[in-house]
Amino acid sequence: MATVTITVAQAQLRELIQHLSIGDELIITENDEPVARLARTTPRQQWPCRAGSAKGQVKMAADFDAPLQDFAEYLE
Repeated sequence: MATVTITVAQAQLRELIQHLSIGDELIITENDEPVARLARTTPRQQWPCRAGSAKGQVKMAADFDAPLQDFAEYLE
């Protein structure tokens, strides 16, 4: 289980909740003592990825779809 201080939890509560998955728990501490437990009870409403968000991130060789030399005899 992950832990954060109460100061961090107050400053970043929205982000902490958004990153939780069902079954994950986050322990909030004060003076190194656990004081609260944060857990997600419902599934996320939105898929974390957006269509097209990886556009331009995947690089392929220029000859990606060219026939391989190892299989040249099978292509004849």
